[in-house]
Amino acid sequence: MQSSNSRPRGGGGGAEGSAEHHEDQGSPPAEPSGRVRYDDPWYDALASGWGELDAAGVPVPVAAVVPSSREGEERAAVAADVYLEVQRSAAFQEVRTRYRRFVGPAVALFLVWYVAYVVTATTVPGLMARPVVGAVNVAMLAGLGQFLTTFLLTWAYARHARLRRDRLALELRWETQELARGLRGGAL
Repeated sequence: MQSSNSRPRGGGGGAEGSAEHHEDQGSPPAEPSGRVRYDDPWYDALASGWGELDAAGVPVPVAAVVPSSREGEERAAVAADVYLEVQRSAAFQEVRTRYRRFVGPAVALFLVWYVAYVVTATTVPGLMARPVVGAVNVAMLAGLGQFLTTFLLTWAYARHARLRRDRLALELRWETQELARGLRGGAL
């Protein structure tokens, strides 16, 4: 049987299990100076922005690619100020209030309905076993009602969001982006 690297799999003993065999297997190629070569398959610096090449094909120094920690701290402070300002705004508070006004009662009603179903099923099994039509009993109808109320609640939430929150939230998002652009000098 062949392994994924096209070498035969060992049974745990013999040459496959020895330390000499593993030394030449999979070790990353290194230059004599100890630096990792760019053809190393585990070298992921390009994915993180390092190892960028300039116009002459020479690697750009890391300091030129990665912003300084001071610049990063300043950006974080600017972003924090923008989002705190937005959070304190009347528009944001209105969106949150509308969200809470719907979600609080909806969750409470659904939990009461679910707990009532479970408590009734465990305390009054005779009622739940009562046939309604043929083999369909009260418990089956109540269980299907759980699914139905889940779908109805999802529909009602989406409708409420579309009619009462989405437009205001979108306007708030645009304002936030404009504030961020203004504080960063027009660049995002």
